[in-house]
Amino acid sequence: MPASVVVIGGGIAGLAAAHELRRRLGDRADITVVESTTKLGGKLRTTEVAGRAVDVGAEAFVTRNPTALTLVDDLGLSDLLVHPVLSAATVRAAGRTVSLPRRTFLGLPAGPAEVDQVLSADGVAKVAAEQHLPPLDLARDPEAPDVSVGQVIGERFGRELVDRLVEPLLGGVYAGRADLLGLRATMPALAGVATSLTDAVSRVLGPPPPTDQPRKPVFGAIQGGMAVLTSALARQSGATIRLGLPVRGLRRVQNGWRLEIGSAAAPEFITADAVVVAVPAPAARRLLADEVPAASAAYEKIDVASSALVSMALPPDVELPQASGVLLAVGERHADGTPFTAKAFTFTSRKWGRAAGEPVQLRASVGRYGEAETLQRDDDDLVAAIRADLRELTGVDVAPVERIVTRWGGGLPQYGTEHTAAVAAIERAVGKMPGLAVAGASLHGVGIPAAIDTAYAAAAAISGYLASRSDEIGAPSGLVGD
Repeated sequence: MPASVVVIGGGIAGLAAAHELRRRLGDRADITVVESTTKLGGKLRTTEVAGRAVDVGAEAFVTRNPTALTLVDDLGLSDLLVHPVLSAATVRAAGRTVSLPRRTFLGLPAGPAEVDQVLSADGVAKVAAEQHLPPLDLARDPEAPDVSVGQVIGERFGRELVDRLVEPLLGGVYAGRADLLGLRATMPALAGVATSLTDAVSRVLGPPPPTDQPRKPVFGAIQGGMAVLTSALARQSGATIRLGLPVRGLRRVQNGWRLEIGSAAAPEFITADAVVVAVPAPAARRLLADEVPAASAAYEKIDVASSALVSMALPPDVELPQASGVLLAVGERHADGTPFTAKAFTFTSRKWGRAAGEPVQLRASVGRYGEAETLQRDDDDLVAAIRADLRELTGVDVAPVERIVTRWGGGLPQYGTEHTAAVAAIERAVGKMPGLAVAGASLHGVGIPAAIDTAYAAAAAISGYLASRSDEIGAPSGLVGD
């Protein structure tokens, strides 16, 4: 009898786990993906705006971590891989829109010269003094207490840097607040450093590239949208896909797991030799409450934030600034004193290019942790506010050809000061349960490559477990391994 694995969650982590399980276990494994919504992809969602495929969730992945690039190649999608045609981002700070410094790591500069166009003279002086402060020791131990990004960066570099660069960048990644996010959790590359943060950032970034050589692209995307990636993962995994079926219960039974899926009125029960839980923290907490209470309690410490994306197509003759987009610093306001609604704009057509005669595409990101009232506006009100922001920032004031508002309720986990300890507790508790693994953006990073990495780790754990039981359940142990 073939080994059976159920993956709970059809987002990028769940689909990557199913694909990797197929690679490791071969054709004899029975793999099922159960997704509570009617669509695969999770935060990767592609729709059509004015005749063009547009991502209304994650639009790209970073290339510093090569995991996503390798997966794209493995799936045979390399011909569809695209990179930005323009990478000149800007930031609105102190009422001015200036170029985003290039040699920074999530807003932390490699030196004061990097930020002299963004900060005041006093702010630049504060940055210059950081490397002369006593060394900051960021322990590698994931269970050691973390420190607040806003507090530490504010003390060492000055609050201007936090408000004008760090907060806008972290707000884009986590929809979070710098004062509530953990430094080691959000910037793990700096962990273990006992030196100035300026020197640490320089080491992380490495030497600047020669001026006569083109810069390597920082981001990659898929022509046709991220749905192309998730569809290929689902297809090539050979998994049975079951949509619109929430998993209501997860129980350990003799030599396996029993899942209750579907509606409470008419539940269905399925069993499996192993399970991968690849869902957001609130759902994982509920699923693991009975069988792995320690992991459930740790998941409860991972809060989530909501956000929205306003995607707009403008007439083809509209001229956007020569930039890939603009971030907004904390506290920025219109000339009349009205606060901006958007936290960032992406000028999609500038960033990725467009064919002649096509509408001009852009999108605005809205919402940070604790800003529920902003997201409670109806779509028309939200679009009107975004258009006002765009007019203030660029002078562009035209009605969109088409617009779509996409709301992500609880879509982004918050990597707070307890995060690394919580994840260590989750993985320790789950690791003790036979045939159970976890994956997803709540663990080791919210980006696509980081989510895939957790999926691969989960698949490795499950395939190793099944190999150890190959005599009992017929797992294809000869195919287990890297």
